[in-house]
Amino acid sequence: MARTGRPGLSHEQKDELWRRWKAGETLSDIGRALGKHAASVFGVVAAKGGFAPMPRSRKSGSLSMTEREEISRGLVEGRSFRQLGRLLGRAGSTISREVASNGGRRAYRATRADERALECARRPKPCQLAFNPALCKLVAGKLSGQWSPQQIAGWLRSQYPGDASMNVSHETIYKSLFIQARGVLKKELLAHLRSRRIMRKGRTSTTAGQTRGQIIDAVSIRDRPAEIEDRAIPGHWEGDLLSGAKNSHIATLVERSSRFVMLVKVAGKDSESVVSALIARVQHLPQGVMASLTWDRGTELAYHRKFTIATDVCVYFCDPKSPWRRGSNENTNGLLRQYFPNGTDLSVYTQSDLDQVALRLNTRPRKMLGFRTPADSFDRAVALTG
Repeated sequence: MARTGRPGLSHEQKDELWRRWKAGETLSDIGRALGKHAASVFGVVAAKGGFAPMPRSRKSGSLSMTEREEISRGLVEGRSFRQLGRLLGRAGSTISREVASNGGRRAYRATRADERALECARRPKPCQLAFNPALCKLVAGKLSGQWSPQQIAGWLRSQYPGDASMNVSHETIYKSLFIQARGVLKKELLAHLRSRRIMRKGRTSTTAGQTRGQIIDAVSIRDRPAEIEDRAIPGHWEGDLLSGAKNSHIATLVERSSRFVMLVKVAGKDSESVVSALIARVQHLPQGVMASLTWDRGTELAYHRKFTIATDVCVYFCDPKSPWRRGSNENTNGLLRQYFPNGTDLSVYTQSDLDQVALRLNTRPRKMLGFRTPADSFDRAVALTG
């Protein structure tokens, strides 16, 4: 069901991505600006540990994009390497090596060759820890003792004054932890950092003006009407996000009386993305099928008032750290792990794919329903409300 081969980001888009990341924008905001899923942005940022790569520059004398386009056109016209060399003022051997390195006459493409040249031009200098095993072992030991990178860097300066070989900056330590491709410090050491982050945040990153950590005018589950508790009346739902790899998520909705499941593709975990996706989905339901929605304390539903205005559905929030108050939803998320194991990139699934998974769950008999299916129970509930 999963679709692969999603187009990547161009060099221009990556430059824009890093500019926005350093300015403190969220993954979802960056994704919307670039017209990409937040998981695509996460993949690029996580691969670099949150550190923006150094700007790339061409070596003087290297072939330009314009020259590569001339080569590509010349090959189509059947020109020889020497002819192309004379046209560009280059040696024929230069043209020959360029073409041979990029697939030969038939497969040569100017854009692909130019991107490859830029990638090959990046030769980052090995960091201090890479060629000093004694220093690397010392740093790893301090990290295991829950020392922060800044504490380690400061201690090294005081213990080894004037010895450059035994000094390292805290930024280098962070890079060696967050960028595993360096192969210097083991990933397990990340667990000893107090922040438990997996990548570096931008220095200007801020939560000002964002909805993190706060849900304005949240109505507690304790104020939910008593008739919702006993599941006798249909139309009351529970919701949550199911999370996957690369910062990907899907929204799960479960009707309390029938255990009928709906899955909703979301573009990101931010409230704007989640609420907009839920509104679009719920508005297609028959009138009266959803009367209330109970969610946990996740701020992905911080814009709950917008959801209620658009759908006329009341939203209730569980108490913190009380997932058992949404038992049906928690149980369903466990069932969904059969289809979406931990570590799955959920962004590759289309809404049609999610509908197929929901259909499988809804057409499986459930013991709690007297071995009827959620689909049958839901249809009866709809008929009653209609």
